[in-house]
Amino acid sequence: MSYLLRLVVPDRPGILGAVATALGLAGIDIVSVDVLERGNGVAVDDIVVELPADRVPDGLITVVMSVPGVEVESLRPYSGPLDTHRELELLEALARGGGGTAQLLATELPRVLHGGWAAVLSGGPDDVRVLAASDAAPALAALTLPWLPLTSPVLLPSEDDWVPERWREMAIEMMAAPFDGSGTAVLLGRSGGPAFRRSELLRLAHLTGIAATVAQLPPA
Repeated sequence: MSYLLRLVVPDRPGILGAVATALGLAGIDIVSVDVLERGNGVAVDDIVVELPADRVPDGLITVVMSVPGVEVESLRPYSGPLDTHRELELLEALARGGGGTAQLLATELPRVLHGGWAAVLSGGPDDVRVLAASDAAPALAALTLPWLPLTSPVLLPSEDDWVPERWREMAIEMMAAPFDGSGTAVLLGRSGGPAFRRSELLRLAHLTGIAATVAQLPPA
């Protein structure tokens, strides 16, 4: 079973090495590491690990917190292809995608940005049209989305007023970024947190911007 650990660690040399050593001594394999943010003396890291069948998830927290100064912000199961070149593969796929850019984004962005699902939406608050969606995406067409049409990237926390009560109970965290100049948006979500950070929002905006450019290029 694979898990995604989000850690807040002191921003000093050797701290990730100490975490890796602690995990390795416990027989836990690290699959990938993403440094999300750095500043004010701390760093926020996402670490995907594979947990042996005979270990319980809570043991991950005990292991990493054995390193002084390390805090666990969240721990959740992680599914999907386990690799360390996610963004490069997405960009290569976009270059080959032709007219299927929207569906490609909906399918691939969850694994690139450690999300649970994604959808490409157009229309207005009361006229939501789903242009493409990943398999795990919830029903969106019947919702009122006051942030559509979208002109700039936005974080959409689970406690926002428009979020359905059941989604709040599931702690579905979301963020969205414009896909083109017409107000179309790419929406990315995940259940159970952690909340998306500004650095993740910037990555989403960067990737959707590239995708929009690719979609407008004439066929080779």
